[in-house]
Amino acid sequence: MDEMTGKDGELKPMTAVQKAQTRAFIEGLQQESQTYWDMVEIGDELSRELHLTPELVILYLDPVEDYNPWYEGWRMNTWHIPGESPFGGAIVPPLLVSHFVLSVQFDHTRPFAIGSIHTFHDSEILEPIPVGATVRITTRAVDKFEKRGRRYVRHEVTVTDVASGILYFRETRDILSL
Repeated sequence: MDEMTGKDGELKPMTAVQKAQTRAFIEGLQQESQTYWDMVEIGDELSRELHLTPELVILYLDPVEDYNPWYEGWRMNTWHIPGESPFGGAIVPPLLVSHFVLSVQFDHTRPFAIGSIHTFHDSEILEPIPVGATVRITTRAVDKFEKRGRRYVRHEVTVTDVASGILYFRETRDILSL
């Protein structure tokens, strides 16, 4: 066992930020939880800004093994490069922003919502998002309904450019809740 691993050989957090995040996560799990259905009201709106750096794009692309050169806005030992795509410079893989919608939706559910499953989303890609843009992801609860004895919360999502207001992406998504 070294300082990077615990008794069972599992990696343990080492930085102060990692320790604080792990501690906050565990404390959240120990609090009494509610269902997502009970935590969200129709009309609830949440948003967050996200800077889409070349490094964030790479962190997204590597695990999904998407090596499209249109997304390359960074190169080893060169750092940021403008990249090339049919839209000019490097662009962001469109579903990267969809991935972050869940974090916006669940940011306010403290303690954590229990028994939620993302069951549906219908995405519209309206404009390419340039690598380096800062976007605002906004999600609004627009409906709560039951279907075959199960409860769902429907959200409308928009992703816009913070500087120009361009609407890049729109999505409808449903969350199944206990």
